[in-house]
Amino acid sequence: MKTALLAVENLTKRYRLPRERLLGRAPEVQALDGVSFTLRAGRSLGIVGESGSGKSTLARLVMALEKPSAGRVLLDGQDLQMLDAAALRRARAQLQMVFQDPYGSLDPRRTVLQTVAEPLAVLHGAGRAEQRERAIEALDAVGLREADLVKVPHEFSGGQRQRIAIARALITRPRLIVADEPVSALDVSVQAQVLNLMQDLQDRWGVTYLFISHDLAVVDLVCDEVIVLQHGRIVEQGHPDDLFHHPQHPYTQRLLAAVPGMKPRAPV
Repeated sequence: MKTALLAVENLTKRYRLPRERLLGRAPEVQALDGVSFTLRAGRSLGIVGESGSGKSTLARLVMALEKPSAGRVLLDGQDLQMLDAAALRRARAQLQMVFQDPYGSLDPRRTVLQTVAEPLAVLHGAGRAEQRERAIEALDAVGLREADLVKVPHEFSGGQRQRIAIARALITRPRLIVADEPVSALDVSVQAQVLNLMQDLQDRWGVTYLFISHDLAVVDLVCDEVIVLQHGRIVEQGHPDDLFHHPQHPYTQRLLAAVPGMKPRAPV
């Protein structure tokens, strides 16, 4: 059996809060508590749960932007926290992120070329000619044109800005993209366009997605498997057809009951 592209093992994260008293012990909050799962190449795994369930904390740990309190994140069998700076830089070329807000995630002063090519320059030290060539390729993949390279973010719609963000994530040709609420800031019609684009890119390039969202309908549409987080713990996991139509855990049932048009099916 092949090694999973991404393996999360007993991942735990605690944050220390400000002291309530000068001589008292600083309280802690546990954002993740023993989370484990695997994700095979070319698949999409959805992480759902309410605000405060630990979804974004999980995204930051998978991206090695923070260190876990316990547990491991393995990319192709390598523990990201055990890598030295040079090895982690090489691993990051295989691991990119698309953020929630297409308005806030792009620097308004930088051109599309500067924005999209930045990961290639930082992670690979690519020269200007290669940066431009690969940026054109990435823009073409997301349905934008070479002429867009000289523009700045305010010249684009929200959906186009998220396409730029996806192009930036694609330019290093990563194997895994962590998408943290990638369409929640967009209008419904634009959401569909971006989701269709992400699925097309997966079909064409074999991209693997860790798709983090509070929107169960979106996850149902694009993911092969779903994990439900509550208070930092996995309470249910399975195929969308099973989990969303025949939920077993009361928390999953409550999440579904709050979404119009996604009521669990009655038992047969």
